[in-house]
Amino acid sequence: MSMFRTRMGKMLLIILVGLCGWFSPIPQGVDPQAWHLMGIFAATVIGLILSPYPLGAMAVFSLTVVVATGLLNMKAVLAGFADPTIWMIACAFFISRGFIKTGFGRRVGYAFISKLGHSSLGLAYGLVLTDLLFAPAMPSTSARCGGIITPLFRSIAEAYESTPERGTERRIGAFLVQCIFQCNAITCAMFLTSMAGNPMVGKLAGSLGITITWTQWAVAAIVPGLVSLAVIPLLLYRFYPPELKKTPEMRLMAIEKLREMGPMTRNEWIVLLVFVGLVALWVCGAALDIDATLTAFAGLAVLLLTGVLNWDDVISEKEAWHTMVWFAVLLTLASQLNQLGFVTWFGGEIAQSVQGMNWIPMLGILLLAYYYSHYMMASAIAHISAMYAIFVSIAIAAGAPPMLTVLVFGMFSNLYMATTHYSGGPAPILFGCNFIPLATWWKIGFLISLVVIPIWLILGSAWWKVLGFW
Repeated sequence: MSMFRTRMGKMLLIILVGLCGWFSPIPQGVDPQAWHLMGIFAATVIGLILSPYPLGAMAVFSLTVVVATGLLNMKAVLAGFADPTIWMIACAFFISRGFIKTGFGRRVGYAFISKLGHSSLGLAYGLVLTDLLFAPAMPSTSARCGGIITPLFRSIAEAYESTPERGTERRIGAFLVQCIFQCNAITCAMFLTSMAGNPMVGKLAGSLGITITWTQWAVAAIVPGLVSLAVIPLLLYRFYPPELKKTPEMRLMAIEKLREMGPMTRNEWIVLLVFVGLVALWVCGAALDIDATLTAFAGLAVLLLTGVLNWDDVISEKEAWHTMVWFAVLLTLASQLNQLGFVTWFGGEIAQSVQGMNWIPMLGILLLAYYYSHYMMASAIAHISAMYAIFVSIAIAAGAPPMLTVLVFGMFSNLYMATTHYSGGPAPILFGCNFIPLATWWKIGFLISLVVIPIWLILGSAWWKVLGFW
């Protein structure tokens, strides 16, 4: 009963937000349809933050209201489900199942540990490199963390009797948890296909007339990303060190695990070849005029034809279908708001208030506000839906280079997932292991941000200058 009351209370608040948006005075120069749609969109975003129901369910509620009120017809709303980007990301989810099902993900993790596992710092880098390797083809951060990285980390912690139950979290487990968590946000920021919200960023940028290719995103992120991945474990090793420094047994354990797994199976070889093919075609797709979604479908088709995956694997991949539903609806609402001129109007209104300010400090201020506002968000998707297009419009209206702006806000849409224990999919998975107290978790997230943000803003800006983005 208590849970029911809480859920109904949240729904009542969401409905009130929608009604306020609907009945509030319409500003001069704004299309009434756009204003009313914004009210429903705002209520949807609040719903994603409060989460009385899953994201997909909230999206369905919004779809129903938009059509029932006559703001959009059913054909316009359902058009979002035909968007190629949505199907590309769904196929990537399906393909990622192959990494877990065949054991290829664990094999790669053990291979890194067998080479780098002589110390706790080496183990951290081994886990981080495993995450980085799979990031380009695994948009589900929950699958990467929950299906590959966390089981590896737990086996290491258990081997050294570093568990919350024994009160020995700081022996090695707590250090590894934070290395995984902080670095996962970086790997998500490095590729267009490494986090489910990134393709949404690409579509929102496209609605503003700016096209982001897979290669552009990867090249822009490679330098600040690799530097961040190198620095974060070192900082944690210095300021949040494990009690255990040397771990020679881990290399032997990893070698033994690899021996138990035996040589790579036929299915693992197929997964590896598909993975290499996907990345190669996504990198070269623009030059070869090969559609990115077609590449994803081809990879999935190969896995199905060869029996690596079966159709039950596809239909049971709940996160993929869940993502398709909320992604399609949110994308439709955001696109319609842009087409009706609301985003341009709102960006212009705010741009007038900061008229005369140089775009460089303004962009920095906006990025800091965008990053730290994530403390109020329980979903990266909700954050992107609520703020990305508006913040980008403001910056571009103030004179910021368009390509630089859409890319840097896209990358920051991942970096802020290293803040709280509810900041994104991996957060509750790793925090739920109970290796780190809540206050310490938040403290580390904030302190690491003081290092990561300058890396991306200062070093990143220099790299983007070399690439000609500004």
